[in-house]
Amino acid sequence: MPIDVSAALAAEPRRAEIGWHHKDVQLYHLGLGAGTPATDPDELRYTLESRLQVLPSFATVAGAGTAAFGGMGAPGIDVDLAAVLHGGQTVRAHRPIPVTGRAVQTSKVAAVYDKGKAAVIVLRTEASDDDGPLWTNDAQIFVRGEGGFGGERGPSDRLTVPERAPDRTVERPIREDQALLYRLSGDWNPLHADPAFAKLAGFDRPILHGLCTYGMTLKAVTDTLLDGDASRITAYRTRFAGVVFPGETLRVRMWAEEGRVQVMVTAAERDDAPVLADTLVEHA
Repeated sequence: MPIDVSAALAAEPRRAEIGWHHKDVQLYHLGLGAGTPATDPDELRYTLESRLQVLPSFATVAGAGTAAFGGMGAPGIDVDLAAVLHGGQTVRAHRPIPVTGRAVQTSKVAAVYDKGKAAVIVLRTEASDDDGPLWTNDAQIFVRGEGGFGGERGPSDRLTVPERAPDRTVERPIREDQALLYRLSGDWNPLHADPAFAKLAGFDRPILHGLCTYGMTLKAVTDTLLDGDASRITAYRTRFAGVVFPGETLRVRMWAEEGRVQVMVTAAERDDAPVLADTLVEHA
């Protein structure tokens, strides 16, 4: 079997030193659509270095790489990348991310679950600096055709959509060039830029990065229900339920509860086709 669960879980974590500057944070925020209107004081906290804060979802690109997949080269993991899907993402912020920083990041396989027709590999990356832990990333990677090995099925993270109307609903347009800008933060997959490659993958045009939608949604929740204060966010998770294309509009529905916001994200122009599901923002 291409996945040797015992070997994957027993492997030593991979270690890397990473660094980032305010320009990396600004580029990431611009890739999420920040800066419109350009002189809006609420947008300047994402774009102007003298007022800058950092969305915790920046942890998925810190160090100019795709941290979500940092453990795919671990011993025991030998899979066909064509069968791999990024199924979900969780970021836990142990404290606010500094605008400029250096950290040691470790990557490992935290769990492997048997979903029957597919295996789910949980890739965990943790970052710490001289002041202690910064963040923990968990990426849920679905590998089609690798289930059925008799392993644990794993926990269910499904959320029941509240029966009441959303407390807030906002729409966020996706610029035509947004995937081209977002990919400069480290995800160079041609699926998000090259029409010919997208057609080979079964799409009539390039799709937006799932982690871009992930970041756009966190910004929308922060601006709408958290007074624009990214430092209040303690954890954020989602399940990638569908694709969205540059030029479309995200419809973000939010249900506010004590210490958390449940979210559902759909593509407005395509009859509210699901984009993000089982999405939860936890906050102070």
